[in-house]
Amino acid sequence: MILFPAIDLYEGKAVRLYKGRYDEMTVYSHEPPSIALDFRACGATHVHLVDLEGARSGETPNLETAISIKKQSGLFCELGGGIRSMDVIRRCMEAGMDRVILGTAAVENEALVKEAVATYGKAIAVGADIKDGYIAVKGWLERSAITAYEFFERMEALGVSTIICTDISKDGVMQGTNRELYRDLSEKYRVNITASGGVSSKEDLQALKDMGLYGAIIGKAYYTGALDLKGAVEEFQS
Repeated sequence: MILFPAIDLYEGKAVRLYKGRYDEMTVYSHEPPSIALDFRACGATHVHLVDLEGARSGETPNLETAISIKKQSGLFCELGGGIRSMDVIRRCMEAGMDRVILGTAAVENEALVKEAVATYGKAIAVGADIKDGYIAVKGWLERSAITAYEFFERMEALGVSTIICTDISKDGVMQGTNRELYRDLSEKYRVNITASGGVSSKEDLQALKDMGLYGAIIGKAYYTGALDLKGAVEEFQS
């Protein structure tokens, strides 16, 4: 299982939200690349980047910060938030991103997903952000009419190889991750699943690894010190 410590970007800063709420934002650093360097020092090989402004607006105002993170850390960088066209996907890939994540676009424009996968293959992932059983879009501010299971079926049929799955109700709450959801999804679908939202203990990581999940995103637990990243990488990354 690959561990993906996360950096959420807003106005060039590293921040965290509580349950995806923009009005409950904590700023952790004004120099996000320094956080990525600490990830590397802890043994991490991958980093999960989210442009929170882009997720709302459909633009990529934090792309330059993401590029700086990639250049300074040398880590495998996956980036999501506001990526809704082939032009933007191309910009991200040419800038050095290793993988891009389609969120709102994957729900609203399946033709884009198909073209992106045909062009970039495994470098294209999609985000399944789940709210009350349905996929949320536009920075988690709106709920679509598509259930999580319908979405997984559609993405698998389109050839998507990796889905980053977030239970929004667990995000930033530090009360554990939704193990039942990930177990169910991993049994039903053949895609690589990365668990996100509420991963806050070694017990969570052990459970996810035992399920055979592809990856797990570590967010707030790193920033609060609830989870020792170095120890987690040594014990659970493979």
